[in-house]
Amino acid sequence: MDPSLIAQVLFLRAAWRQRDHWDDAHITAHQEHALQELRRAAYAGSEFYRHHHAGLHNAPLDQLPPVTKADLMEHFDEALTTPDLRLADLENHLRALTQAGGDPGLPWQGKWWAAATAGTTGRRGTFVWNRTEWATVLASYARANDWAGISAGITRPLKMALVSSRIPTHQSAVVGASLRSRIVPALRLDVTAPMEETVAALNGFQPRILVGYASALKPLAAEQRAGRLRIAPQGVMSASEVLSPHAAAELEAAWGSKPFDVYAATETAGIASPCTYRNRHVYEDLLIIEPVDTAGNPVPNGTTGAKLLVTVLFSRTLPLIRYEMSDTIKLGGRGCPCGRSFTVLQDIEGRLEDVLHLPGEQGTIHIHPIVFHHILDEAGYNGWQVIQEPTKVRVLLAGLAPGASTENVRTAVTAALKKAGAAATDVEVHITEHLERTTLGKAPFVRALKETQ
Repeated sequence: MDPSLIAQVLFLRAAWRQRDHWDDAHITAHQEHALQELRRAAYAGSEFYRHHHAGLHNAPLDQLPPVTKADLMEHFDEALTTPDLRLADLENHLRALTQAGGDPGLPWQGKWWAAATAGTTGRRGTFVWNRTEWATVLASYARANDWAGISAGITRPLKMALVSSRIPTHQSAVVGASLRSRIVPALRLDVTAPMEETVAALNGFQPRILVGYASALKPLAAEQRAGRLRIAPQGVMSASEVLSPHAAAELEAAWGSKPFDVYAATETAGIASPCTYRNRHVYEDLLIIEPVDTAGNPVPNGTTGAKLLVTVLFSRTLPLIRYEMSDTIKLGGRGCPCGRSFTVLQDIEGRLEDVLHLPGEQGTIHIHPIVFHHILDEAGYNGWQVIQEPTKVRVLLAGLAPGASTENVRTAVTAALKKAGAAATDVEVHITEHLERTTLGKAPFVRALKETQ
């Protein structure tokens, strides 16, 4: 535990509660000022951004060129605003942390926290924060508890169980280790561990809040309904993976209340989380998000973008200005019975890496994950997965729901692909005990061929 860091987080949480009462004008004014300060810091300290925005230092945000992860990693050292950091040194630190099994909550060189993405959609991304930024990252995750109405403090510790990756370079591991304290007693569980071990640990810990990947929470809900898992969390939070309506209903049936679907990313930390009315509000005081079409043009509220541009208003060490993410989201308007004016995030409809690209009669066609949800949510008792291979599509079912059969599933998937315009596609269906996970423990519903991502 780092007492000064925890104190900073508690201070930020208290200060941010006042922002819940901001109106539209206050939110806009705050964003404009924070963006101005971010750009001033970036142009003063980052050679990359000075050149990337050459001739546009006074231009509106929507006229600035986006930044991809490949751009950032290729020019990482120039993008940094501090001279005493280098990508090679950070990657050596993360490699040593993994090999030695060190504590990811301890700052490197006493002042830096770092995490890396898995690289499943291209090049691995490395990100770094100073103490002030890291306190903001932690507070952004803690805000999800506040907006969900789950309090924590010295007199009422928040026992949190986190079922995700234990890899120390993953942000969930760094966050969990950093928050672990008397105020937030944390149980970190490996999503790949045997189910009986996870169930026993949860039964012994009895968390007030259960946090995990959707693919981890769904089988735990089945264990709860079967009576082997016996916990009564005040709240259940799904993070890092798409939570389907079917899976959300199963979690509600197991624990008696709707889960909170939190939206976050390694690069940005918290992006949006639900209030007690289960409306997800965007953290507009911490970032600016722009859903855009394939050409980079903004899409109106109520329309799903092809990708997302994010500007992190508190990033200074490694500025992120119009950073491109593959997430496809739909924004709504402002206003909510909870009283917050922060924009509502209507839907997260998937991510580009979860779209299959298959040969069709008129060329390549794109199969959205929703095609598979309609069929497989009911068939896979403890989850499912579609994996594209060079000559076939492989369907994995973690358990088979009553009344379902592998042949019926194969027939339904084949018919759905044909209806979507795909040419004849070989579909295989297998029953499995464990879904295939990425190096960070995630089990994405749909995995396309590496070369199409």
